[in-house]
Amino acid sequence: MWVLVGIYFVMGLFFGYVVPYLIFKTGGGPELEGVPVEQILNEALPHNLVPSVVGGFPLFGGAIALIIGALVASSEYGWGTLKTILVQRPRRVEVLAGKLLAIALVTLAITVVFFLLSAGASWTIAVAENRAVSWPGIVELLQGVGAGWLILGMWSLFGMTLGILFRSTALAIGLGLVWALVIESLISGFANLLEVLATIQQWLPGVNAGALAASLGARAQDQAGGVPGVTTVADGPEATALLIAYVAGMALLSTIVLRRQDIA
Repeated sequence: MWVLVGIYFVMGLFFGYVVPYLIFKTGGGPELEGVPVEQILNEALPHNLVPSVVGGFPLFGGAIALIIGALVASSEYGWGTLKTILVQRPRRVEVLAGKLLAIALVTLAITVVFFLLSAGASWTIAVAENRAVSWPGIVELLQGVGAGWLILGMWSLFGMTLGILFRSTALAIGLGLVWALVIESLISGFANLLEVLATIQQWLPGVNAGALAASLGARAQDQAGGVPGVTTVADGPEATALLIAYVAGMALLSTIVLRRQDIA
């Protein structure tokens, strides 16, 4: 799990700050036609911290969070330790509540630490290029942290629910990543051709995670220089409400399934 978190931090900083800075220094390439390199640098500076960080949560951060959720929930089945825990007489609901609390704390810690690391990277770029260091306000920062926590928490619970349903870490991770990276992309890709797919798209968890990021300033994937996974299908309050509903629904479903499972 900690290897996954470390990979997320390294790759997030690399693609969020190192790559844009290198593009700025080298002048970019033909594939950046229509996107000024000055704009790319501007998005990596401190005043743009919130959209720059939050834009990476829906897709790449979500995939990492999904794997973490699956590991937290379904590893117990493979190890045979869930039975051992329950023999010691904690109720199943209590065990699940402990896992939910662990996921909530881990995803919050990941969100806060990544904001701090990104702040350091953006400050370094600003100083290196003699740019003004202007940080976002406290309200904007809190909104960014809250949005990131909600997005990562939703994907973690998605992985946890799959892990409990199928009692398999590998299957939970495989199905979760196929859904997040393939199925949602296919539905979104054909949404302009079929009205029913456009309607379904509005209810997808990943699409609404991307919409929440877009509401905080992240550039949508269909725009020049856009971030993969960021969409404009819904507005901020609507996306937030739906993601909260997903979190509550998956927690409830996990509770019902775990209470009825034969662990023997």
